[in-house]
Amino acid sequence: MRIISSILPALVLFASCSGGDTGSSGGYVSDGQEYLGNLLDSFYGEEVYMEHLPEMPDDGCSSLRTRRFSSNFHRMFNDSNYVQISAADSVGISPVMDAASAWNLRRPLVRINSCEYYFVDTLKHSYPYLVPEAAKLAADIGKAFNDSLKARGGGEYRMRLTSVLRTESTVKRLRRVNRNAVDSSAHQYATTFDIAYNKFICDGTNHPRTSVDLKNMLAEIIEDMRLAGRCYVKYEYRQACFHITVRPDGSSPLKPDYDRPRTRIKNKKNKK
Repeated sequence: MRIISSILPALVLFASCSGGDTGSSGGYVSDGQEYLGNLLDSFYGEEVYMEHLPEMPDDGCSSLRTRRFSSNFHRMFNDSNYVQISAADSVGISPVMDAASAWNLRRPLVRINSCEYYFVDTLKHSYPYLVPEAAKLAADIGKAFNDSLKARGGGEYRMRLTSVLRTESTVKRLRRVNRNAVDSSAHQYATTFDIAYNKFICDGTNHPRTSVDLKNMLAEIIEDMRLAGRCYVKYEYRQACFHITVRPDGSSPLKPDYDRPRTRIKNKKNKK
């Protein structure tokens, strides 16, 4: 295993999806304080939650009943980077620029690990830490995903988290391979995580489902969370993920974007 060599040297609240008493707060709980510089980069939770099938089954997939959306995902989930950073700034940490500034975090962080609700992917440009509100949101989405799947006939799948906390240095590294990555990212506030929608973690061959049906069911859950005022969401096509930022507690509910009246553009050719 690799030791984290250039991670934030800060005291954080250590949390595991599988450890401790989850109570009613979701799939994580604070167990103590750990020095980030000594944490193992390859530790993501209990081994049982790391095991899964190498690929999703392609044959014999049964259809999954999902909501009929009245708009496409680009329009439904189109909260701008400006809006997400505004929310992140009010509830998250100050962006960590270097090792020295990590000692002055204004919020505690919890570590997220692979668990029954989701799988933490191999993170090349981020670290598995979130503020408590964002960690709870991720667990709630994952639990709702599992419950919905069970209620609709079953299936052994988990959603996959592909990006979490970024620092200035990891953003720079990411921009070398992804020109669409922005310098100012909500990921730097530990309030934001990405959930992949093109591939899901498959834990068994019972009740195989298609990735399209699983994506639509995941979109239902995320839409409900967004409309309830719990998060902002951006549908990212190139990265194949839902980019989600937690909102402060008590935020007002949102109206569906597709209910807003569209501005009609007159066709000059038809004008007399």
